[in-house]
Amino acid sequence: MKQPSILFEDKDILVCFKPAGMPVQTKSLGSMDLEHYLKNHLLRQMRKEGISPKQPPYLAIIHRLDQPVSGILVFAKTPDAAKKLNSQMQSDGFTKEYEAITCGLFRKTSGTIINYLVKDGRTNTSSICQKDTPGAKQAELSYHVVNSFPEKKLTQVRIRLKTGRHHQIRVQMAGNQTPLWGDNKYNPEFSDKKGYFPIALCARHLEFVHPATGEKLSYEIACEWPQI
Repeated sequence: MKQPSILFEDKDILVCFKPAGMPVQTKSLGSMDLEHYLKNHLLRQMRKEGISPKQPPYLAIIHRLDQPVSGILVFAKTPDAAKKLNSQMQSDGFTKEYEAITCGLFRKTSGTIINYLVKDGRTNTSSICQKDTPGAKQAELSYHVVNSFPEKKLTQVRIRLKTGRHHQIRVQMAGNQTPLWGDNKYNPEFSDKKGYFPIALCARHLEFVHPATGEKLSYEIACEWPQI
């Protein structure tokens, strides 16, 4: 597994790359998650500056990526930054673009997919449902095809989220008959893969407004895929 890397940091925020395989946050003893990896980084910085903290440094999780998914995340280093970033999240102030490899070919080169999803907390999965299903939430994304591989029946596609639902891209792509390569929860082709398995999904682009300066920030990475 690759190590996380910090793309930008100042006194208010920290933008980093999360590798596939590392959870953002976990309760498993002995497992390193991104939250504690970054807190350790902040502790090392404080000690270099001669500061001996009496408690762990402040770090707020603003949004998440599933453990098998790689990509860009922003964290807040102060309560005020966390409040303002969360407000942006709630008001669609974040622009998030993903890249994926899907099993199956798209009928159109671009489009919008709208469904209603319901989460099952017992199995940690979501599914497409009717609008009047208890707990149903509308999910919307747009996509455009970057490249098609008809001989392998695979597609490289970029996806922008309008909403942020649990497992949204994974569920909606599966419902579109183009499930993600490597997804052992929603792609029957990989259902025999138990535990962690890398998914060909990457949060490649993130835009938001800096919570202190008001500057519009934009970050982008090149996605790397497992052997497909």
